[in-house]
Amino acid sequence: METRRLVWLMALVFPIILLVQYFELPHGYVLSNLLSFGKSEVSSIPTRGASNDTESMGMNKIMAPEKARENGYKPPESNYSSATASSNSSLDNLWLRNVFPATSNINEEKNPNIITPRVSLPLPPLDSPNNITSPQYISVNRSTPFASPMGKDAVLKNGLIGRNISNPATTIKTPTKKRRFKGPPAVVIPISTMNDMLIQSRVSYKSTKPHWPSKVDQELFSAKAQIENTPMMEKDPHVYVDLYRNFSAFIRYIFINFISYLFKLVTKFLVIYRSYALMEQTLKIYIYAEGEKPIFHQSELSGIYASEGWFMKQLEENTHFVTKNPIKAHLFYLPFSSRLLEETLYVPNSHSHKNLVQYLSSYLHNITTKYRFWNRTGGADHFLVACHDWAPSETSRIMRNCIRSLCNADVKGGGFQFTKDVSLPETYIHSPQNLLKDLGGEPPSKRQILAFFAGNMHGYLRPILLNQWENKDPDLKIFGKLRDVKGQMTYIEYMKSSKYCISAKGYEVYSPRVMEAIFYECVPVIISDNYVPPFFETLNWESFAVFVLEKDIPDLKKILLSIPEERYLEMQQRVKQVQKHFLWHSRPEKYDIFHMILHSIWDTRVSQMRPE
Repeated sequence: METRRLVWLMALVFPIILLVQYFELPHGYVLSNLLSFGKSEVSSIPTRGASNDTESMGMNKIMAPEKARENGYKPPESNYSSATASSNSSLDNLWLRNVFPATSNINEEKNPNIITPRVSLPLPPLDSPNNITSPQYISVNRSTPFASPMGKDAVLKNGLIGRNISNPATTIKTPTKKRRFKGPPAVVIPISTMNDMLIQSRVSYKSTKPHWPSKVDQELFSAKAQIENTPMMEKDPHVYVDLYRNFSAFIRYIFINFISYLFKLVTKFLVIYRSYALMEQTLKIYIYAEGEKPIFHQSELSGIYASEGWFMKQLEENTHFVTKNPIKAHLFYLPFSSRLLEETLYVPNSHSHKNLVQYLSSYLHNITTKYRFWNRTGGADHFLVACHDWAPSETSRIMRNCIRSLCNADVKGGGFQFTKDVSLPETYIHSPQNLLKDLGGEPPSKRQILAFFAGNMHGYLRPILLNQWENKDPDLKIFGKLRDVKGQMTYIEYMKSSKYCISAKGYEVYSPRVMEAIFYECVPVIISDNYVPPFFETLNWESFAVFVLEKDIPDLKKILLSIPEERYLEMQQRVKQVQKHFLWHSRPEKYDIFHMILHSIWDTRVSQMRPE
């Protein structure tokens, strides 16, 4: 009898506890709070993985103003003339200028149905690409996307402003992060699978439909129509056709005709009108003048991040592609340096990119308030070029609809979207005054070293490579950091004298060694699972490079020796042929790296165009 009463008592007490917990903890889940040791507000912010999955399915949305108000966002005051009147170029005022836009005098195409700019609110900082797990958010209250009127010093000291200008009580709390060693990827996508993914993505990806029509859309549709109705060209006596997915995959734009989806996607590449020629004839780009140095409109022209700097410099100096009239623009360039963003605003040892993301969000609010062009497509016709490790994660949400040309092109992580982003070559510029210094290498007959690698022990993979092969085989010259010692071969001499040059990933999937190998006419051996090589949509990388899975490092020599000499000679010749696509010149030349970067962005935008 007593046992029965006890059971009934417990049955009554339990629902009462649940009821109390429900009203006491409205932000969390009842059972999780019951079973936890303390109370914590559960954030609705998705993890990186969830975010990527949503984006890859084409479910990217722009937060509407009504939704923004529900999340605590308060629109700015309408009069910012006092802020914009200042001509001081210091960083303190730089922040304010990005926040408080002046009114535009440009005669723009207008849609009376769209009044308020639809720019995403700032989101909590993304996890660092280097050795950091997905962040666990303790508390998130979304504040205004504007920067602090307190200036840069306050931003740096506090990690970023935590106060809404109109509501000092509103704060963004710093997320806690668990650091861990970044190991091998859980899922590996071989290069052959990426080829299939490319074909499928060109048909399946849907960019934001323009909210109102524009003449530039018709021009892009016209270009695509010309491309789709041109017969195939298979041979050219002056070009190694196999360098490209098909010869005119580079010289002409690729249209993909899907035949069936039975067991395997069957594709047929139709070689059509010259995509490159259409780009030269048609493409116009508008560069936003907003944003101040050093982060905007300033180029870093040396080092491993120089690709973004040289592209910015040469595009801003270009008179053929650049237009001063945004109505005529097919694409809009966001002219910031991801490297200088990090150098200027990152707080050392803070392990937080919050202020970097917030700064970009403020800039984005500026241009979407001043212009209507972002709103027309949700940013789908905007693009950025960025080479820093953190660029994919820092821009993956606030600029998620843009076409992003990124060095850190990891098909399975870090924010890169295979369906619309493109891979940017990481070129190590030693001398901006002499961009082609030491170009070339020994002929194949004088390349006596089978394979070469040297580099710092960044990441998990390089120690594995050295443990397996350093000083283990005379045919494989595998080193750690190689120092210049008188009487011994230098790094460049090894590159010029080796048949194969190994590019093993460091902290991230990309490395300048891929471009160095091509520069010195050495066949690249890429050991970096899930890396999307540059200009992948155009070049047939397997025709001039070797891809080795990370798990196959113990079989590295066997793999290289299995390549017939005739095949090696063919690949080396193709490296020399493709080299022109990866060279910077003080003034851009036809088919060089500047035009190839531009073509990859143009190619992506044209492929996104869909009839209504």
